Amino acid sequence: MPATHQRLYINVDHVATLRQARRTDEPDPVAAAALCEDAGAEGITAHLREDRRHMQDDDIIRIASSVRTVFNLEMALTDEMLSIAERLKPYQVTLVPERREEVTTEGGLDVAREPAKLREGLARLKRAGVRTSLFIDPDAGAVQRSRDLGADAIELHTGTYAHDPSNARSLRALIDAAESGRSLGLAVHAGHGLTVRNVGPVARAPGRHPVRLPSSLPRAARVRM
Repeated sequence: MPATHQRLYINVDHVATLRQARRTDEPDPVAAAALCEDAGAEGITAHLREDRRHMQDDDIIRIASSVRTVFNLEMALTDEMLSIAERLKPYQVTLVPERREEVTTEGGLDVAREPAKLREGLARLKRAGVRTSLFIDPDAGAVQRSRDLGADAIELHTGTYAHDPSNARSLRALIDAAESGRSLGLAVHAGHGLTVRNVGPVARAPGRHPVRLPSSLPRAARVRM
């Protein structure tokens, strides 16, 4: 159903990053997800990377079984990850690019590369009953190709905006891509580097009501536009 306001999803990956750095069992990203939901978050996002640098398989299993809102699983398009998604059946899978040498995701998925593989991956998820999304740069061509490949939704990479929120051009690119996506019938999300300090202009994108941000929320966020 179309949202009457933006839905705020919280990414809890870096709670796990801190735990892995300490080589212990705390802090627990599953407990953090519950706190986010208690504070009013309408969804939880977690990225299971191939190198398991933060989230571990057990984290994803526990999040998938305990989330009271909706769970958005970010993952690369690999047979291993598709099998995990087919088994856990999260509400949504967002396909993202991965490079081992990057600290965090540095840009959107190249949806012009290996389109047949992408199309089949999306179809495989849909056969499992999983809603699909592609993490892309705010580019009109990428938006159109995402629809043509069969995605249900797109998530616009907000990294350029987040690095310099005063840059009107990067915000305009997000707004234009969001409008293009909605006109094509895609659900539109936005994320990467959004915090309680910079999310406001994105949340106030034309055509949607501003999202409510409880002051107790962690910094990393995802917004459905």
